[in-house]
Amino acid sequence: MSQEEQKTASQGIAVVILNWNGAHWLKQFLPEVLKHSPAPHQVWVADNGSSDESRALLQAQFPQVHTLFFDQNFGFAEGYNKAIAQIPNELVLLLNSDVAPSAHWLSPLQKAMEDFPDCAACQPKVLAYKDPERFEYAGASGGFIDALGYPFCRGRLFDSCEIDHAQYQNPIRIAWATGCALLVRRKAYLEAGGLDPSFFAHMEEIDLCWRLQAQGHWLAVIPQSTVYHVGGGTLDQLNPRKTYLNFRNNLLLLAKNLPGLNLFPILLMRMILDGVAALKMLFGPKGMAQFLAVFKAHIHFYLRIPQVLRERKKIKKKTNAPLSRVYLVWRYFVKKQQKFSELNMEEADLN
Repeated sequence: MSQEEQKTASQGIAVVILNWNGAHWLKQFLPEVLKHSPAPHQVWVADNGSSDESRALLQAQFPQVHTLFFDQNFGFAEGYNKAIAQIPNELVLLLNSDVAPSAHWLSPLQKAMEDFPDCAACQPKVLAYKDPERFEYAGASGGFIDALGYPFCRGRLFDSCEIDHAQYQNPIRIAWATGCALLVRRKAYLEAGGLDPSFFAHMEEIDLCWRLQAQGHWLAVIPQSTVYHVGGGTLDQLNPRKTYLNFRNNLLLLAKNLPGLNLFPILLMRMILDGVAALKMLFGPKGMAQFLAVFKAHIHFYLRIPQVLRERKKIKKKTNAPLSRVYLVWRYFVKKQQKFSELNMEEADLN
């Protein structure tokens, strides 16, 4: 690596977009990413074995983009692991291909990482590209986990996304940062083992964030930086494959990371609640397909238990730290508290 490349790697953020057959997203969003990510920052595209025109497009229209080309689709997790292993920058930002950043989006994120050395990762505020006044499902203004392991966000509870009135504009510590725009220290990422390839896609960033915290780090949301996410760019909300991955991976997440005293009670309760959710899905859109997706998720989770137990042994410290005291199912469905502010959660400012 030349002296100039070493300087860029230490001073600039590597914005890394993982692409799989997403030439249409690259055409639409890559110009915006380049426009708002000037030097010393770099933009990388790691192509996951695309069969569309992605490779030719990158070479012909975006020669300033650094590229990595893989010979197959390794999935979201392993694709990023392979890419980050080859990128020298101290700070890397995992960015979905269907995200439009706002102007000067990198500066607040980079400053937070410089000001707080113990912060291993942070995220911007995520708004919906198609409804830019509303928080987007995958991240909103920072992620949390309820007492039974349900992920939720400041600005999004289950499927209810709030309108952004700057009500969640203060930077705070969070339990997990969204994978659609995740700035992370490369060293901490690699020491934690990166994203777990067994997740393939969905909730793998929550698993990584849990492991980062087990190593003594903390995470933040920096709402002074804003991005706009299309969401569902690969799979829509009602796709049975997405349902399968979400239910299976949530169980994997808990089984890997919960401490022993909480592991079985929480898993048992989640299995009961998953059954209730599956029965409810049976009477909704794509009912039978959705029901079977949940059933399949549980079967495959049970088959993976020996592997999960091996993974648990690799984690030095299994901690409850990311879990809040909120029982989201009760608060949301019974008490009808469908805004984050109604949960009255304590927020930890950055310090």
